[in-house]
Amino acid sequence: MLRTFAVVGLAFSLDLLFGEPPTAAHPVAWFGRLVDAVDRPWSDDERRQRLAGVAIAVLAPLGPAVVVGGGVLAAGSIGPMAGGIAAAIALFLTTSLRSLLELTEDVVGATGDDLELARDRVRGLVGRETATLSAGALRSAAVESAAENLADGLVATLIPFAILAPISLPAAAAAAAWIKGVNTLDSMLGYPSKPIGTASARLDDLVMYLPARLAAGAIAVAAVDPVAIVRARQWARAPPSPNSGWPMATLACALGVRLEKGDVYVLNPDADRPTLAEGERAVSLVGRAAVVSILVAIALSIAVPELAGGFGTYWQSMIASSTGSIAGVRAGP
Repeated sequence: MLRTFAVVGLAFSLDLLFGEPPTAAHPVAWFGRLVDAVDRPWSDDERRQRLAGVAIAVLAPLGPAVVVGGGVLAAGSIGPMAGGIAAAIALFLTTSLRSLLELTEDVVGATGDDLELARDRVRGLVGRETATLSAGALRSAAVESAAENLADGLVATLIPFAILAPISLPAAAAAAAWIKGVNTLDSMLGYPSKPIGTASARLDDLVMYLPARLAAGAIAVAAVDPVAIVRARQWARAPPSPNSGWPMATLACALGVRLEKGDVYVLNPDADRPTLAEGERAVSLVGRAAVVSILVAIALSIAVPELAGGFGTYWQSMIASSTGSIAGVRAGP
């Protein structure tokens, strides 16, 4: 367990110290170039394009998983410390916290006196058209993205890593890399206009089901408003994604603000768009929710292996008892 704590601690220390690596040196960007290479018309037939998309969704994320898991395994053969450092680097590269919070804070701050700067910076968070967005709409976009990326950029890879790390660091690192690959595929290919991305979008929906809801719970706990996630249920399904609405709607309810994307969805519609002060509160709240998520991950790293071990011991005793009973019957009087 101490090894898992040390690895997770090192990973987030790296994030706090350095943030995300430059794009040119980031393995996720390298994977993105691979996705760009396969994002092409493999056939004029839409059905065949979808079939090609299935192959891409199944095979592409396996590449980073094998490379990262193999790298951690190779490092571990040198020594436990080398394996732990390699696993921490893998977790660091598959999560993002400091960069997300800093960019969100920059956008929110710029809405107070420089809308053009805010419109330019918010493009790093959202894909919507920003040229005509008001200050409130820009803050809404930034806050929505912070909530969604808490799930995509932190919880989704951290939780499985923490659960698997006490069992196998290479498996934990491979799982984190695979999930990051699935998320990247969805962000690049998962559009209704791209038949090749349908399978990637569906796979991401499945993978993100629990992380999105765990992130929503972390936001509610961090806000000291556990009922926020209950209130959010009525709007959580408003966005087209079956998952992203949960952390966004919970954050909207916890802050008492309206978050919206024009002609797509409105969350907590009876409230007003976030003010500058509320936008700043949102950044702090997402940061606290990240801490809650890390604590939950550590708790799971302790509980899940112990439960698995307990079940294993139970079934071993049951099998031994059954074997003994059968042997006794066969021996007979």
